Amino acid sequence: MAQYVLETDGQVCPFPLVEAGDAILKLDLGDELTINFDCTQATDALPRWAAENGYPVTHFDRVGDAHWTITVQKA
Repeated sequence: MAQYVLETDGQVCPFPLVEAGDAILKLDLGDELTINFDCTQATDALPRWAAENGYPVTHFDRVGDAHWTITVQKA
C-alpha cells in the first residue's frame, strides 16, 4: 500500500473533486490518496464522492482555518 498526497489549496470547487477523481484512477487497489483542500464545498463533495465510488475514508480532519485534509483508499 502506498500513500499519495494531492495539494489543491487555492482551487475553487469543483476542481479539488475533479483532480481527486483523476488522481485516484492512477493508483493501485489499497493505495491511499490524501487530499489537502481549502474549498468549503469540498468538505461535503469529497466524502460524498468517496462514498458513491466505494472508496473508504480513512481520515478526515480540519487542519486550520478553512483548511481540511481527507484520505481515501482505493478499493
